[in-house]
Amino acid sequence: MPSSKSSGKLWDTLPALSDLLRQNNLYADKKLGQHFLLDRNITDKIASLAAPLNGVHVAEIGPGPGGLTRSLLDADAAEVLAIEMDERFANLNTDMAPVTGGRLRVLQADALAVNIAKELPAPRKIVANLPYNVGTKMLVNWITADPLFWDQMVLMFQKEVAERVCAAPGESAYGRLAILCQSVASAHIAFEIPARAFTPPPKVDSAVVVLRPLEQPFPKLKMLGELTQAAFGQRRKMLRASLKSFAKRHDLDLIAWLESCGIDPQARPETLQVSEFQTLVETVK
Repeated sequence: MPSSKSSGKLWDTLPALSDLLRQNNLYADKKLGQHFLLDRNITDKIASLAAPLNGVHVAEIGPGPGGLTRSLLDADAAEVLAIEMDERFANLNTDMAPVTGGRLRVLQADALAVNIAKELPAPRKIVANLPYNVGTKMLVNWITADPLFWDQMVLMFQKEVAERVCAAPGESAYGRLAILCQSVASAHIAFEIPARAFTPPPKVDSAVVVLRPLEQPFPKLKMLGELTQAAFGQRRKMLRASLKSFAKRHDLDLIAWLESCGIDPQARPETLQVSEFQTLVETVK
């Protein structure tokens, strides 16, 4: 159990992040998709979206030089588990741990292989500036966990990915990712962050998404994933064409099945509501 909190604000007592990077000759590794957020105003804003954090155990993925880590601890998180693959930044954050009152634990590991539910007691939240190259894969892992182990997620993605998570039917970004996420959680974009706010700047803007579990998450995510993969794999085709292979696999009369669910076989997948995809899944034996 973490010990009592340290006094004061870490942002006010620790060296500036830019100084830390320069003094330790640290730089972003493109292979790991690293782009550092050094602006305290932004990291504090991200941490505030996860509030209240008093008594909450937070998993942070890819802390880098530790700006968001500082903001989470300054926002009174009971504990922050900083999961960092890069040994350089794992060591840098470990050096910060002694001044956090025992509330910071650094784990050098690939976050895709970490069982957060085992590493942290409840209540748990995940707050992270996710690496661009694996952010979507991490999100899918967390929303398909059974049972869900998190109480809230505040995640930064490329703006395009954030839009795909939160998209509504009829929007160009609407597809498989939106349906899976919105079958488990409410999701909205809290704010956008321009590329120039990062060091080094990425080629695209970013956005912060807030996800909270639904009271009754949809239970059949595996089949929902299979269905939406078939539907959106050929998104410009009508359902009567794109779902042929799915119907055959599950011994369904495709047209009768769609019509029994009140869905026009000539409809295109991007026009269906999340609930309509769920109804299709629920009627598969």
